[in-house]
Amino acid sequence: MNTQSDLKRFGLFDARVPRYTSYPTAPHFTPGIGPDRFVEWVSAVPAGASISLYIHVPFCRRLCWFCACRTQGTSSDVPIIAYADMLRQEVALLRRYLVPGVTLSRLHWGGGTPTLLMPDLMRALADQVFDMAPLAPGGEFSVEIDPNEIDAARLNVLVAAGMNRASIGVQDFDPEIQKAIGREQSYELTRRVAGMIRDRGVKSLNADILYGLPHQTNGRIADSVEKLLSLSPDRVALYGYAHVPWMSRRQQLIPSDTIPIPEERLSLFETARDLFVGDGYAEIGIDHFARPGDGLAQAQSNGQLRRNFQGYTDDTAMALIGLGASSISRFPQGFAQNASATAAHTKAIYEGRFSTHRGHTFRGEDLLRARIIEALMCDFRVDRAELLRDFEVKAPQLEALFQTAKTAFGNMVILDESGFAITPQGRPLTRMIARAFDAYDHAKAQHSSAV
Repeated sequence: MNTQSDLKRFGLFDARVPRYTSYPTAPHFTPGIGPDRFVEWVSAVPAGASISLYIHVPFCRRLCWFCACRTQGTSSDVPIIAYADMLRQEVALLRRYLVPGVTLSRLHWGGGTPTLLMPDLMRALADQVFDMAPLAPGGEFSVEIDPNEIDAARLNVLVAAGMNRASIGVQDFDPEIQKAIGREQSYELTRRVAGMIRDRGVKSLNADILYGLPHQTNGRIADSVEKLLSLSPDRVALYGYAHVPWMSRRQQLIPSDTIPIPEERLSLFETARDLFVGDGYAEIGIDHFARPGDGLAQAQSNGQLRRNFQGYTDDTAMALIGLGASSISRFPQGFAQNASATAAHTKAIYEGRFSTHRGHTFRGEDLLRARIIEALMCDFRVDRAELLRDFEVKAPQLEALFQTAKTAFGNMVILDESGFAITPQGRPLTRMIARAFDAYDHAKAQHSSAV
């Protein structure tokens, strides 16, 4: 096990670094990518390819204070109905440029709260998506489900449409912590909804839980993890709460003096991790856990684990297309992001154009560095032979990149003939080590804590 003094020596408890769900990261996207470039990249997807499709629903009945996602509150169904109509038009617009024969390896509805959609809206949206591109054999249709905003009618429609993976946000079960983060959701309600999902034959259940929340202690997080384990989720994301009140105004409702300090955050993570591993979960990357039969565990064992904007994934599709306000797409050529404001995005779609307003075209060493960072985040090691085979890089150039990181992190990493690896003791430093391979300047970016 690490000693905090070893990790402190490398700056773990002071650093703020990217989460590396993309490279380059979103703060480095620029306005040079617009609708024409998006259409060009969509049109280049070859017939017979499988792609991923993400649909963002930004609405919530209540805005959880801890959340820094692109969301907006509504007590009325009117904007939800209008947004659902817009999404169907966006799907129709996408279909104009997507070549026939494309299938979906993954379809994910996220938010916000996609389960705010009424049953008829869910059915119409799913029908239109699958009419455009059917789910590929072995494909997944997953939906983020808020236990406070779901009922039998909505679940029935989702299952009938093909939902085969559900994701439940838990965060923490402690009532005081829930009140402090503006997300009251009892264990009993969560258990009941998990049972409803299982009863309808959905075999795969994900859950999200957070460490580093206000008032959280080792005892409290252990209690929440044990309650979560009683629901037997197939996959768990153990995310560190990112307290960024300068970016998310609602987080200003959470007193900073109730937030665990970085050293305490590490202890909270390790307490939760030990419980998941002790219950038989495989440790996936830096913050996920999966049952041995889950796709993430299988992907990790066969070297196909990947990382995208939803975290870790076993999806190897060539492109991820994001629909809805603020969604980000990733193509072999680069990233493209939709307008963040719902009104601006909706206006563009009704005018018959995409709302793409920023992004990044891959250039120079982007793809090489992206693969190094992804490999470190997924497997904690980089294969030298793979990089020399797949990228236009010379051995001395690669050696120089590795040596820079080796010099910075010493015995926390290993550099040998096979490549570059992070030791078990160095894994809490993974995001910092990944940053050593990042060529972009993060001095002005305000990232979350490294632990």
